[in-house]
Amino acid sequence: MSTLKKDIRALSKDQLMSFFSENGDQAFRGKQVYEWLWKKGVHKFEDMTNLSKHTRQLLEQSFSINHVEVDTMQRSKDGTLKNAVRLHDGLIVESVLIPTAKRTTACVSSQVGCSLDCKFCATSRLKRMRNLNPDEIYDQVVAIDKQSRLYHNKKLTNIVFMGMGEPLMNYNNVLKAIEKITSSEGLGMSPKRIVVSTSGIPKMIKKMAEDQVKFNLAVSLHSAIDEVRTKIMPFNETFPLEDLRAALQFWYAKTKRRITYEYVVWDGINDTTKDILALIDFCKFAPSKVNLIEYNPIDDGVFQQAKTSVIEQYVSMLEAKNITVTVRRSRGKDIDAACGQLANKA
Repeated sequence: MSTLKKDIRALSKDQLMSFFSENGDQAFRGKQVYEWLWKKGVHKFEDMTNLSKHTRQLLEQSFSINHVEVDTMQRSKDGTLKNAVRLHDGLIVESVLIPTAKRTTACVSSQVGCSLDCKFCATSRLKRMRNLNPDEIYDQVVAIDKQSRLYHNKKLTNIVFMGMGEPLMNYNNVLKAIEKITSSEGLGMSPKRIVVSTSGIPKMIKKMAEDQVKFNLAVSLHSAIDEVRTKIMPFNETFPLEDLRAALQFWYAKTKRRITYEYVVWDGINDTTKDILALIDFCKFAPSKVNLIEYNPIDDGVFQQAKTSVIEQYVSMLEAKNITVTVRRSRGKDIDAACGQLANKA
């Protein structure tokens, strides 16, 4: 029967207040319940201890709380944690806690599987089964915050939407989750500490700019040459670089916030001087930063990490044009928790 009950976290605070008024109780109970659900992260009505037994029974009869659970957790030798997160309907997504000396970062998923078809990513091999609800995204963050406090003795400081799925293909739910994460009635995190990473959906990047979102934008670019990018990211044929560039120009004009480009260099794919010059040209139209990411194999051998000398050439040529560049070493490779590996062993 519980599956027929409405998930209480789909209700706004006003709707909860109305529910109590309509059931002969005081409206402020809705505020109390809302705080239990979002600020305190309670998953059982019986734990809402400032409510009467009658009120808790009413909630139990009327609603469910479709919370997620960490099904399994793996710990890397570098301190990274990978969670297999079980959703209320039994489906699994993965999330990762990445610790460094100064911060702990949650890498969260936005879809079960993925809508896109990037050849180098394990997640793209899973068909997209459904979008995650705002509360399912929120729960991943809450779980990782608890793990950060338990294993690293510090609260979660940063969030990246770089897990399973394309966040902009689940735009409304991602925004609702971020609203809860940043709200004083939720986790109260600063939107400046949140990065939404997209493979590049031009119309949705423009919509983000129009909506005046406060979080940061990262784009998985990997090539600034259409033919190359289409080979490794076939959806580029539908959303070519010209359209992506126009959308990013619009983003910067509206937000005045620089763009981060995530960029993996592969042997024999995008490792020539021509590739570097194309990237430099793509970076010119708006302030940007390039993260050169170490590649993490997904067992088929088609994609291989470029030579160190090529990475060094990328860095020197980008820096010569005053483009900020960092080389990001992967964390959690031994537990398949690094970039591109999520769902690799699923």
